[in-house]
Amino acid sequence: MQEAEARRATQAATSSAARLGLTVHDATVLHNSNALTLRLRPCDVLARVAPAARQRAQLEVAVARRLAEVGSPVAALVSPEVFVHSDYLVTFWTYYEPVTTRPPSTAEYVGALEGLHAGMREVDLPTPHFTDRVATARMLVADQARTPQLAAPDRVLLAGTLDRLRRTVSESGRPEQLLHGEPHPGNLLSTRTGPLFIDFETCCRGPIEFDLAHAPDEVGDHYPGVDHQLLRDCRTLVLAMITAWRWDRDDHFPDGRRLGIEWLSELRKATAHRHRSGVRGSGDGSGQGPVSG
Repeated sequence: MQEAEARRATQAATSSAARLGLTVHDATVLHNSNALTLRLRPCDVLARVAPAARQRAQLEVAVARRLAEVGSPVAALVSPEVFVHSDYLVTFWTYYEPVTTRPPSTAEYVGALEGLHAGMREVDLPTPHFTDRVATARMLVADQARTPQLAAPDRVLLAGTLDRLRRTVSESGRPEQLLHGEPHPGNLLSTRTGPLFIDFETCCRGPIEFDLAHAPDEVGDHYPGVDHQLLRDCRTLVLAMITAWRWDRDDHFPDGRRLGIEWLSELRKATAHRHRSGVRGSGDGSGQGPVSG
């Protein structure tokens, strides 16, 4: 968020906290992109604030509540209510003091994601399909007004990759279930009680390989029962999606344009590799770029 919008979002958080009966004298920004994450003190609660037009807070809260009920490794809600203030939606979560000694090991990451997926198989809520997210990225690529600085050859590369790999993953025949949508390291907290997942606004249905495409490579390598060719396809599909989002004129992801240029380069290399190797699919690569929404 830009500075003025971030100030309004912070005001929405503090006003909503007062409605909840929380005492707030200070709001520290922990993360600022298309949504704002704040640590509120002295109540020591985490607030997530996003424009109402872009947020799926009701779904996020509903999923988090159900996952907590079945014992999944998820961050706890402070309140099940979604607060509406001006043009913002605000949700409140438990704040966990960071464990700074080390990130989760591969085994811990795999175990947490297995536990999350097991819990998600017990959650029956209407959620988008992963192809809906691909379609959103595809429409962005097609809309020159929304992506005015995206060069024509890069637009063709992204459109072709998104179209072909959407079909490849959809037609894989793999079982589908509820997914986190973006279980990358930025959405996994290291806490004293173990790794906990956050940020469920991207939940969707699809094969587990789509989720694993967001995790570090070694997590996918050790996750049981994975179709590794499909995982490579999903990694390239996700790379194309997040690259498209970085070229959105309204994207506020930190250093987003530099990442968009870097990821386009990775996508070109992946495409060239796939043409040379002739692996399953039609003309897209198996590159493994950084994944962050």
